[in-house]
Amino acid sequence: MRPAEPVHDTSAPPRRGRPPKTAAERDEGNRRQALITAAARLFRTKGFDGTSTRDIAAAADMQSGSPFYFFQSKQALLHAVMQEGMARAEAHQAQALATLPARAAPEDRLRTLVRQHFEVLLGPGSDFIPVMLYEWRSLDDAQRASISAQTAAYEGEWMPALRALHRAGRLKARPAVARLFIFGALNWAVQWYSPGGKLSLDELTAQALALFIGETDPRSSG
Repeated sequence: MRPAEPVHDTSAPPRRGRPPKTAAERDEGNRRQALITAAARLFRTKGFDGTSTRDIAAAADMQSGSPFYFFQSKQALLHAVMQEGMARAEAHQAQALATLPARAAPEDRLRTLVRQHFEVLLGPGSDFIPVMLYEWRSLDDAQRASISAQTAAYEGEWMPALRALHRAGRLKARPAVARLFIFGALNWAVQWYSPGGKLSLDELTAQALALFIGETDPRSSG
């Protein structure tokens, strides 16, 4: 008598990780994101104090009390806007740096960083970071600390290029101080830059590099 053949379980192995979101969970996530996006736009155009939760709900096509289902207060929503803005900036920066070769020249790295920062500040969907610049004092101490941690991680990616340029004599100021001056100059562009003006973001980047490290662009003059 032959031994019985082993029985193999052909069922699919159990899936690991988080279970897929339900339709209700996806809808809830979309509604929360809609509130954050609407709040970013209104906080930028009307200011934090000039914007009510009713305004935000209306802009997101929701009932007036809907923001309080997702956020404890208007200040908590402001914090979420800034967190979202920094998360987007960090992701955009990581993608931009990933396009560079491993041994990219420091001036190429700085150019990439400046260009992507202008995109975050001035490109499509750019309400988030200006809100952080304008409304920083509206956060409480714990909220400011969490945003500061995100900002430090974002700006820390600039230091290798700045240190290398300083060693090469291209950057005259100390790197840590230069970083503060550079971000001050770049962020101020939200006050005066016009998307329909004479300078494209690429041309604006070239001008910034000329200012910071004396890199000349033959296409730019005047």
